[in-house]
Formats: sequence, C-alpha cells, structure tokens
Amino acid sequence: MRITILAIGSRGDVQPYIALGLGLQAAGHQVQLASYARFAEFVGSYGIEFAAVGANPQEYIQALAKNVDYWRIFSDNLEQLLEDCWNCCQGTQAIMYSQVALPGYHIAEKLNIPCFAAFTNPLTRTRAFPHPLYTSSANFGGTYNWLTYVVHEQLRWQSVRQKINRWRQDLGLSPVPFAGLYSRLQQQQIPILHCFSPTVIPKPKDWSDWAYVTGYWFLEHLPEWKPPTDLVNFINSGMPPIYIGFGSMSERNSETVINLVLDSLVQTKQRGILFSHWGGLQNVDLPDNVFLMTSSVPHDWLFPLCRAVVHHGGAGTTAAALRAGVPSVVIPFGVDQPFWGQRVADLGVGTLPIRQQELTQDKLIAAIHDVIDNKIMIDRARVLSDRICAEDGVKRAVEIIQSYLHA
Repeated sequence: MRITILAIGSRGDVQPYIALGLGLQAAGHQVQLASYARFAEFVGSYGIEFAAVGANPQEYIQALAKNVDYWRIFSDNLEQLLEDCWNCCQGTQAIMYSQVALPGYHIAEKLNIPCFAAFTNPLTRTRAFPHPLYTSSANFGGTYNWLTYVVHEQLRWQSVRQKINRWRQDLGLSPVPFAGLYSRLQQQQIPILHCFSPTVIPKPKDWSDWAYVTGYWFLEHLPEWKPPTDLVNFINSGMPPIYIGFGSMSERNSETVINLVLDSLVQTKQRGILFSHWGGLQNVDLPDNVFLMTSSVPHDWLFPLCRAVVHHGGAGTTAAALRAGVPSVVIPFGVDQPFWGQRVADLGVGTLPIRQQELTQDKLIAAIHDVIDNKIMIDRARVLSDRICAEDGVKRAVEIIQSYLHA
C-alpha cells in the first residue's frame, strides 16, 4: 500500500516520521514523506521517497524561537502548503499527518482513504494535565485542564478557518463548522498515534480507545556515518562532557548567553560540547575544555557519551536525552518546551526548567551541580532509559496502522 506521511516542522519534528516510514517500508508498504524542501537530503539518505511542500520555514522557526505569533506566520504561507500537499497525495492510499500538517485530514476525506493523526505531543483533550502549549506551570486539574485544550484548538482553528474552508470548497467539500474538527474526529474515530513513551506520559484514563501511546519513534544514525575525529578525540581526552545545544531555537542575545554558559562551565570545572547552530559561537574564543561542534551529530551516538545534556526541551531532544540515560537541564524558549522541561523534572531525571528569559549564571551553575552530583537523579535517569529502550514504538505504531488498513 502507498502511504504518504505529512510531517511539517523543524528537523526534530521530522525525524520521528522517518523512523516510522522505515518501519512501514519494512512491513511492505511504499512510503512517501512530505516536508519542507530543506529536509530532502536528510529524508532521502534513509531511502525514503521525498516530496517538498510549503514555503521556506525559517521565518516560522525563528518565530517559534522568539515565542511570538508563529501561528500567524504559518497561516500566511498556508495556501502553498495546501496546494503542495494536495498534489503530492495524488495516488496515495493512506495518509498520516503530524500536528502541524493541517491538510492531511481534509485530503483523506476528499480522496476517501484512511488517515491517521500522528503527534509528538499529547494534543488529545484530557483532564489529566493542561495542553502542552499552555504557558503556565500550574495544573488546576479536571475541567480547567480540559478547557486549555479547547482554547488552544480554537485559537489555532480560527486563525486558519477561512482559508481551510475556501480550499475545501474548491475541493467540493462542505465547510468545517465554526467550532472546529474535534467533534467530527471523535465521531469518525480517527486513530491518533502519540509517539512518546508510556513510561514518560502514561495514557490518560479519559482518552478514547483510538488514541494510542506507542512509545518513541527513534531514528538510528546511518551505519556508514562516522563521527568527526576531533570530536572523538575531545570526548576521549577527559571526563565525559556536558552537551549544550538548543536545536532550531536561536538566541537574540547569543553572545551574552554563550559567555554565561562558558563561565558556568569554568565555575563548575566541567568540560563542554557546544553546538554551533545556536548562533554567535563562531566569534567566541573558546577555552580548551570546550569543543565547538560545527555540524549536526546524531544524538543517539553523542548523548550516551555525555555527563548531562543542557537543551531547549524540544520533544525530540528530550526523548534522546531520556533514552541516553543522562540527566537534563532544560532551558525552554517557548511552545511545548516548558511542558517537556517540567515533565523531565517531575520524573526526577533533570532539574526544574529554567526559562530562557530567566536564565542567570547562578541558576545554571546550581543546575549543573545538581545533574552531576545528584546520585538519585543519575540513577533514575538510567532506570528510565532501560524502560524506554525496552519499548519498540515504531513496531507498535506499524501494528496499529496495519490493523486499521487490514480491517
């Protein structure tokens, strides 16, 4: 069967869907993954057919980093995304769509083919905890938590409703009601696959039978990939380093924060690896105990070699750190990152998250001391890693998908 996966977002957002695509291919399906053109080489290197959709995502990703009105920017480029997704889905027999890949459901409706929602975040309504984009760390429980989902769904839906409904009209489909898709998706029992570990977030009791927590969809680095010799030599030359990187996020006052990070490593007498994508690192004079990583290195190789990981709390980076069995210091910039940072702390495998705008040298020094000296935290991280590694999220997801396709 030909299956199209619509995966829109940053590299970390796309990566789990490559792993799922490989699992589906191994089960005998023909898989196409559609995303931004910048990921064509990345996806193609794993032998998965690629289709480019949407405009250049850089402005959208920068808006995510600055926690500004990223959804408005996304909406501004929605028409091209709708058209591209429609074109690439012609001839497909099933569609999987990520949390930002809005066209997926509508295209499946028009083509009268099965579709599956596939989310890296717990976006299904629940009373157990607030929506992952909820900006407060407070949890007032029950109805309040449920309403945070309703509010976020409506904010997102109303920003794109007119464009989506005009496009649906062009396709010969009736408009989606003002209230949005939630009731329709529930009535139709559209399967929702959540690709995180049930050990990290157990399935809430109020989720429906067709909402699944499969386990993580980890993508292994390619067997032919070789780590940079200078990085290997640095890692082997002393105590395990602390990794510091922030994925696709960027820092407006990068030089100030970089100097804060370097001073904190000196004060705590730790070695560090800094990922250059953070911005501003090329102009900083780094001491010998710090390695500048100038290109992306697979987390599944690097993180187990580190003493701890300081990161932004993106879903993918958080998953990689949990799998590696090393403690985290999460410095969230926005969107879902505070949610994952708090979850890491609640599990006892990292410090309380330090929001980027509240970061000080004293706070970072205290957090670094905690992750390297707290034996209970270190042990919990290893135990959680063992549980996560015992799961096979891709295998479970493929089983669920095939059970629907064969029904």
